[in-house]
Amino acid sequence: MCSRGWPEPDCKRTFMDLSIPHLYPLYALPVLLALLVGMWFPVTGHLRDQQLKRQYYRVQLVTFVSAVLGAKLTFLFGEFLWPLRPLDSWEQVVYSGRSIVGALIFGLLGAELAKPFFRYPLPPNDRFAAQLPFAFAIGRLGCLFSGCCRGTPFESPWSVTYSDGIARHPAPLYEILFQLLAGCVALWLVKKQRLSGCVFSVYLMAYGSFRFFSEFLRETPKPMGSLSGYQWLSILMVVLGGIFYRRNLLRRERDRQTNDLSDPTVATSL
Repeated sequence: MCSRGWPEPDCKRTFMDLSIPHLYPLYALPVLLALLVGMWFPVTGHLRDQQLKRQYYRVQLVTFVSAVLGAKLTFLFGEFLWPLRPLDSWEQVVYSGRSIVGALIFGLLGAELAKPFFRYPLPPNDRFAAQLPFAFAIGRLGCLFSGCCRGTPFESPWSVTYSDGIARHPAPLYEILFQLLAGCVALWLVKKQRLSGCVFSVYLMAYGSFRFFSEFLRETPKPMGSLSGYQWLSILMVVLGGIFYRRNLLRRERDRQTNDLSDPTVATSL
């Protein structure tokens, strides 16, 4: 078995191989571009107070570290069922992939734990939530070109074929299309100032639902009640998105009532 859990013949690179172990340029370059897009996107333009900006960047640092850790742990769980099953070797930890599902879940939890610690008072950043789908879409190009996150066998004009010669669902392409659509919707919500503070929660619920059903078209281990580990975590993602969506809606309503009471005109009319 190769480090991604596939039979050895399937591990051969289809388009490019520099003969350097575990270095796949067609995967690494889009992921690097995705990170650059995420860093370039202006997500703090609405923060005028410098103290708030410093607090925000500290929260984001914790979010990033949590997301990286969660992406790795979730991949090990989804592909190898670790820690329920022992790993064959620690190379599977070092050289294996990462999961968007885990990055989102752990990133969310890390951010929520960091906010009170750094005394960051604002709700989730909708601008940050709007750029995430586009970064993920770029990163998935690496999956599509390098042959990871493969779909199940499927014959159609839009099937993809890798080194094993089997026509498959282009699972990464399906996700790219979803992420682009989700990103456009998120940008519209931010521009129209709809669901303020809730855009990330809505994205979590949408992506969790998409990922749950798209996993049936992906070649991932499904030993847990005919579901993959990613599908169970997708359910958790939807639940967390719903919980934080409701919490942020209640917070918006509470803030609105507080603002109404502080307005002399409204207070007099009450």
